Amino acid sequence: MTTGVFDPPFTPVDRLAPAIRQDGYAVLSPQGVAQWLGFPLAELAQLEGDWNHLPLDEYLKDGGRYRTRRHACFTVESGQIVQVPHRAHWQPVEYNALHGGMQRWFAPMESGTLVQPSWQALIRALAGVADGMRGAQRWYVEAHQFRIDTAEGIGRPTPEGAHRDGVDLVAVALVGRHNIKGGETRVFEAGGRRGERFTMTEPWTLLLADDARVIHETTPIQPLVDSQPGWRDTLVVTCRAGGFQGG
Repeated sequence: MTTGVFDPPFTPVDRLAPAIRQDGYAVLSPQGVAQWLGFPLAELAQLEGDWNHLPLDEYLKDGGRYRTRRHACFTVESGQIVQVPHRAHWQPVEYNALHGGMQRWFAPMESGTLVQPSWQALIRALAGVADGMRGAQRWYVEAHQFRIDTAEGIGRPTPEGAHRDGVDLVAVALVGRHNIKGGETRVFEAGGRRGERFTMTEPWTLLLADDARVIHETTPIQPLVDSQPGWRDTLVVTCRAGGFQGG
């Protein structure tokens, strides 16, 4: 396991769209996220309490019990967010060899979170990035709250390995990390050899990736102090054109 920490290659907010066009991904610092959304970090931090009450992910095929999560789905068009009835998360095996082809019903996100102005600003901004990538249209958006813990000694943020998600835009925000080593983010060209590795350590650091052009993964985590709990909290949001996967 890699224990070194590589600083993220932060992108200035005014270079976000060009960076994604050039490299297929960009990373915003927490301060950049606040500037981008027009909300102070303190308002984003108010969302973090949700991660202390996520139900267990019962679908892990490796038999682990290290992941808890919630899920919500929306459509976004012209800045209008519409939450859709709660639905299963589904991916084809071509994109998720471990958990693809399964109807996975996760607990819904808390309704109080979904009405927060900072949450809605984030969802609108991500749909705006997708508009810039593919043209303005209706986006089918899925949001996932994850906690990966080290209660079993090791936790795997991406047990499926390096992957694409079968969407247009993937956004991964670090919400917090406690008493862990590892959790290194890796981004690779889907059709080439170039890649980058870095560790997101500050809450609300945000990776945005063009899913057609890059593959991503996060390395396993272990506790820094074995006798104390450790965890890594993230928010993953995807935007897909044409409809949700699985119909």
